[in-house]
Amino acid sequence: MIQLKTIEELRLMKESAHLVSKTLGMLAKEIKPGINTLYLDKLAHDFIKDHGAEPAFLGYGGFPNSLCISPNDQVVHGFPNNDIVKEGDVLSVDCGVILNGFVGDHAYTFEIGEVKPEVKKLLQVTKESLYKGIAQCVRGKRIGDISHAIQSHCEKEGYGVVKELVGHGLGRQMHEDPQVPNYGRQGSGKVIKDGLAIAIEPMVNMGTEKVKFHNDGWTVTTLDNLPSAHFEHDVAVINGKPVLLSTFKYVYEALGIVSDEEKPFQLDF
Repeated sequence: MIQLKTIEELRLMKESAHLVSKTLGMLAKEIKPGINTLYLDKLAHDFIKDHGAEPAFLGYGGFPNSLCISPNDQVVHGFPNNDIVKEGDVLSVDCGVILNGFVGDHAYTFEIGEVKPEVKKLLQVTKESLYKGIAQCVRGKRIGDISHAIQSHCEKEGYGVVKELVGHGLGRQMHEDPQVPNYGRQGSGKVIKDGLAIAIEPMVNMGTEKVKFHNDGWTVTTLDNLPSAHFEHDVAVINGKPVLLSTFKYVYEALGIVSDEEKPFQLDF
């Protein structure tokens, strides 16, 4: 059952989402060749706690860390570890917090130094598809319109859209109704209403859409071992239109990126 949120609840969710955004921005300054991902996990854990929140992932379903960090051919749910991050890698960093009783949950895929042009394009198209999906999150449309926008944008570039993993509703729980697939038909699925709050998160592979689920119960990799990209935003519907609860601005400030991609979806409320 979809739990529509009040404006007051969405304000609290925006605070949670922005703490995730600030955490990703802090990490962006630290992500470079030669570090290991357990170091990033410790930084994020301490940053979240220092801001009066709890890491939402830590202990969730038995997950042992505060971040999911998934390099290269890992799609999602990777464990931070002692492996060294190398020049040319890409690193999906997914972070969640619980603040004021509400969950924030979003993700960014980082380039480590100079990456291959074809990998850079995968990340670019995947992030573009995220905003294509967000643009469809309009009162009266359906979840399938979001899904179709993401799928069509990625598949026209020849990429594989992962089907076993989906976006989701968000609120006091990290995973609420509705599910938000990254593939689907226009006009299908639940009707979008004011107060809807969802995490939209395209997970897109350079090659095949097929993935492998590992015996650890968490790690997911591409079946052909080609790279994967993952970007995620928290989005609400207010006055009929999509509004970002999360932001990449802190990441962009850290990396020196100039972008106005979020402007159509920003609202002070």
